Amino acid sequence: MKLALIGYGKMGKIIEEIAVQRGHGVILKIDINNLEEFTMENLSKADAAIEFTGPHSAYENIKKILSSGVPLVCGSTGWTEKLSEVKKMVTELNGTFLFTSNFSIGVNIFFELNKKLAALMSSHPDYEVGIKEIHHTQKKDAPSGTAISLAEQILEVNKKKKRWVNKNSDNVEDLEIISERTDPAPGTHIVKYASTIDDIEIIHTAHSRKGFALGAVMAAEFLQGKKGNFTMKEVLGL
Repeated sequence: MKLALIGYGKMGKIIEEIAVQRGHGVILKIDINNLEEFTMENLSKADAAIEFTGPHSAYENIKKILSSGVPLVCGSTGWTEKLSEVKKMVTELNGTFLFTSNFSIGVNIFFELNKKLAALMSSHPDYEVGIKEIHHTQKKDAPSGTAISLAEQILEVNKKKKRWVNKNSDNVEDLEIISERTDPAPGTHIVKYASTIDDIEIIHTAHSRKGFALGAVMAAEFLQGKKGNFTMKEVLGL
């Protein structure tokens, strides 16, 4: 498989390393220093593109890559208010697109645990739920996309909570997401249900970015020969 990497920072370099280990080639590597090479012609030579940039550039990058007809794996966060537009574009173009807030196999299993726990706790209003996420200081968005995904899963079934907020709040309808930025910290997510009697916590801690990179390459492999919108649930069979 021939890959185009859109975003060639720390994450892009690890994706390249994993891709080569799995027998793939990287034919295009785009960062801020060679944007002139980010062309439809160059994209069209790839079997898949993996986009890891930032919240301010991801949406335009996505539109460009989808227009080229190349299957796209996107791991950028902070732009998902436009996700429905992108999914519609994929359908209209008969394209291939996979987005997730976190490519880690462990995190995607964690998502399933979070949904199950949220459902179990929905009938126990004495427990107050909150989320904490810890990342490195170079992370450009807060809260993390993973924390937002966890919050949205909880909001689907929790009768008390109406919205998530990225701060401490005295409003019982707010689901707090507390963000910490410290180095070194690839990523920790904690979901806690607290009561006067006891606490229940589930925690996922990443030890390196390699888990995210492996998941992104697996996603690109999965998309070969497929059309439509996908998530890591399909890749991992969850």
